[in-house]
Amino acid sequence: MEVILKQDIKGLGYKHDLIKVRNGYGRNFLIPQGKAVLATDSEKRMNSEMIKQKAYKEDKLRKEATENAQKLSDVTIKVGAKAGESGKIFGSVTNIQIAEALEKAGYKVERKNIEIEDSIKALGTYNAKVRLFKEVSATVKFEVIAE
Repeated sequence: MEVILKQDIKGLGYKHDLIKVRNGYGRNFLIPQGKAVLATDSEKRMNSEMIKQKAYKEDKLRKEATENAQKLSDVTIKVGAKAGESGKIFGSVTNIQIAEALEKAGYKVERKNIEIEDSIKALGTYNAKVRLFKEVSATVKFEVIAE
Protein backbone atom coordinates (compact mmCIF):
# COMPACT_ATOMS: atom_id res chain seq x y z
CA MET A 1 0.00 0.00 0.00
CA GLU A 2 1.32 3.44 -0.90
CA VAL A 3 0.69 6.36 1.44
CA ILE A 4 1.71 10.01 1.60
CA LEU A 5 2.94 11.09 5.02
CA LYS A 6 1.34 14.17 6.57
CA GLN A 7 4.04 14.53 9.23
CA ASP A 8 7.56 13.33 9.99
CA ILE A 9 7.63 9.83 11.45
CA LYS A 10 10.89 8.59 12.91
CA GLY A 11 12.18 5.52 11.10
CA LEU A 12 9.60 5.82 8.32
CA GLY A 13 9.99 9.12 6.46
CA TYR A 14 9.41 12.84 6.30
CA LYS A 15 6.35 14.96 5.60
CA HIS A 16 5.11 14.70 1.97
CA ASP A 17 7.12 11.50 1.32
CA LEU A 18 5.48 8.81 -0.80
CA ILE A 19 6.24 5.48 0.86
CA LYS A 20 5.15 1.87 0.73
CA VAL A 21 3.90 0.30 3.95
CA ARG A 22 2.12 -2.90 4.85
CA ASN A 23 -1.64 -2.81 4.35
CA GLY A 24 -2.50 -3.29 8.03
CA TYR A 25 -0.04 -0.64 9.23
CA GLY A 26 -1.38 1.92 6.79
CA ARG A 27 -5.08 1.08 7.16
CA ASN A 28 -5.15 0.52 10.93
CA PHE A 29 -2.57 3.00 12.25
CA LEU A 30 -1.28 5.69 9.87
CA ILE A 31 -4.51 6.72 8.13
CA PRO A 32 -6.88 6.67 11.17
CA GLN A 33 -4.45 8.75 13.25
CA GLY A 34 -4.10 11.32 10.48
CA LYS A 35 -0.39 10.65 9.97
CA ALA A 36 -0.85 9.65 6.33
CA VAL A 37 -3.33 9.58 3.44
CA LEU A 38 -3.84 6.92 0.83
CA ALA A 39 -1.75 7.70 -2.27
CA THR A 40 -4.40 8.02 -4.98
CA ASP A 41 -3.66 9.74 -8.29
CA SER A 42 -5.25 13.01 -7.17
CA GLU A 43 -3.39 12.96 -3.83
CA LYS A 44 -0.11 12.34 -5.67
CA ARG A 45 -0.74 15.35 -7.93
CA MET A 46 -1.63 17.56 -4.97
CA ASN A 47 1.45 16.34 -3.12
CA SER A 48 3.77 17.09 -6.04
CA GLU A 49 2.27 20.57 -6.38
CA MET A 50 2.78 21.21 -2.65
CA ILE A 51 6.40 20.07 -2.92
CA LYS A 52 6.97 22.49 -5.82
CA GLN A 53 5.43 25.39 -3.88
CA LYS A 54 7.43 24.51 -0.76
CA ALA A 55 10.66 24.36 -2.79
CA TYR A 56 9.91 27.77 -4.32
CA LYS A 57 9.25 29.33 -0.90
CA GLU A 58 12.37 27.76 0.61
CA ASP A 59 14.48 29.00 -2.30
CA LYS A 60 13.13 32.51 -1.78
CA LEU A 61 13.84 32.35 1.97
CA ARG A 62 17.32 30.94 1.34
CA LYS A 63 18.19 33.84 -0.99
CA GLU A 64 16.92 36.36 1.54
CA ALA A 65 18.87 34.67 4.33
CA THR A 66 22.05 34.68 2.23
CA GLU A 67 21.72 38.42 1.62
CA ASN A 68 21.16 39.04 5.33
CA ALA A 69 24.17 36.85 6.17
CA GLN A 70 26.41 39.01 3.97
CA LYS A 71 25.09 42.16 5.64
CA LEU A 72 25.52 40.72 9.14
CA SER A 73 29.11 39.66 8.44
CA ASP A 74 30.07 43.30 7.90
CA VAL A 75 28.38 44.57 11.08
CA THR A 76 30.13 45.02 14.42
CA ILE A 77 27.78 45.53 17.33
CA LYS A 78 28.49 46.78 20.82
CA VAL A 79 27.20 45.04 23.92
CA GLY A 80 27.38 46.86 27.22
CA ALA A 81 28.14 45.03 30.46
CA LYS A 82 29.04 45.97 33.99
CA ALA A 83 32.74 45.39 34.53
CA GLY A 84 35.31 45.80 37.26
CA GLU A 85 38.54 47.77 37.08
CA SER A 86 40.51 44.80 35.73
CA GLY A 87 38.16 44.42 32.74
CA LYS A 88 36.40 41.40 34.13
CA ILE A 89 32.62 41.32 33.64
CA PHE A 90 30.17 40.72 36.46
CA GLY A 91 28.31 37.67 35.09
CA SER A 92 28.67 36.94 31.38
CA VAL A 93 27.37 38.08 28.01
CA THR A 94 24.55 35.86 26.73
CA ASN A 95 22.83 35.37 23.41
CA ILE A 96 19.87 37.37 24.75
CA GLN A 97 22.02 40.48 25.01
CA ILE A 98 23.44 39.90 21.52
CA ALA A 99 19.91 39.48 20.10
CA GLU A 100 18.86 42.79 21.70
CA ALA A 101 21.93 44.56 20.30
CA LEU A 102 21.23 43.13 16.83
CA GLU A 103 17.63 44.29 17.05
CA LYS A 104 18.80 47.82 17.91
CA ALA A 105 21.04 47.65 14.82
CA GLY A 106 18.01 46.74 12.70
CA TYR A 107 18.33 42.95 12.41
CA LYS A 108 15.61 40.71 13.83
CA VAL A 109 17.24 37.46 14.98
CA GLU A 110 15.81 34.90 17.39
CA ARG A 111 18.03 34.37 20.41
CA LYS A 112 17.89 30.59 20.00
CA ASN A 113 19.62 31.00 16.63
CA ILE A 114 22.66 32.71 18.14
CA GLU A 115 25.58 30.56 19.27
CA ILE A 116 28.47 31.86 21.34
CA GLU A 117 31.56 29.65 21.38
CA ASP A 118 32.80 30.28 24.94
CA SER A 119 31.35 32.04 27.93
CA ILE A 120 32.35 35.68 27.75
CA LYS A 121 33.61 37.04 31.04
CA ALA A 122 35.96 39.86 29.97
CA LEU A 123 35.85 43.02 27.87
CA GLY A 124 36.98 42.69 24.26
CA THR A 125 35.95 41.66 20.77
CA TYR A 126 34.32 38.28 20.13
CA ASN A 127 32.47 36.37 17.43
CA ALA A 128 29.02 34.77 17.48
CA LYS A 129 27.48 32.43 14.93
CA VAL A 130 23.96 33.37 13.79
CA ARG A 131 21.85 30.78 11.97
CA LEU A 132 19.48 32.46 9.53
CA PHE A 133 18.19 29.42 7.64
CA LYS A 134 18.79 25.66 7.62
CA GLU A 135 22.29 25.79 6.15
CA VAL A 136 22.82 29.58 6.02
CA SER A 137 24.70 31.18 8.88
CA ALA A 138 26.77 34.29 9.48
CA THR A 139 29.53 35.21 11.88
CA VAL A 140 28.81 38.44 13.74
CA LYS A 141 31.56 40.40 15.45
CA PHE A 142 30.58 42.04 18.70
CA GLU A 143 32.50 44.16 21.14
CA VAL A 144 31.88 43.97 24.86
CA ILE A 145 32.25 47.41 26.41
CA ALA A 146 31.98 48.63 29.99
CA GLU A 147 28.82 50.49 30.94
